[in-house]
Amino acid sequence: MGRTKDQIPEAKLTSSTKQGATPTLLSGGNPQIPKGVGDAPVQAWIAAAPGWKGDLAVRIDAIIAEMVPDAEKAVKWNSPFYGVEQGRWFASLHCYTKFLRVTFFDGSALNPPPKKTSKYERVRYHDIPEGGLDEAQFADWIAQAAALPGEKL
Repeated sequence: MGRTKDQIPEAKLTSSTKQGATPTLLSGGNPQIPKGVGDAPVQAWIAAAPGWKGDLAVRIDAIIAEMVPDAEKAVKWNSPFYGVEQGRWFASLHCYTKFLRVTFFDGSALNPPPKKTSKYERVRYHDIPEGGLDEAQFADWIAQAAALPGEKL
């Protein structure tokens, strides 16, 4: 897909990333994007995500928009969050070296639940390697997750 730093909204860049510099990539390639509410900080994170992870994040964001047209969005802790009510979140994204992780905050209630468990009983992870997105299953999980109350964070 080939996103460029020009696609990162200027207002959402940190002082270290202004004047044409690329946002800092943290461990695993996760972009360091200032926290913020709304689509703009999420799109800045997606634009800064490296290579195939950014391209995958574009597709994930599109599926969420399709399944939950009025989804609330924010960036917290350098990760995009998605919810149906501001302050209550059903999923988030995070880059790791070999995969993009989707966290479902009430993932144990999904049918079938994502396989990777957390130290928190209700949380489930879905790690997506390059080329590994099952769009039908993912869209189904998003629809189910959006119907749940969400996690207040």
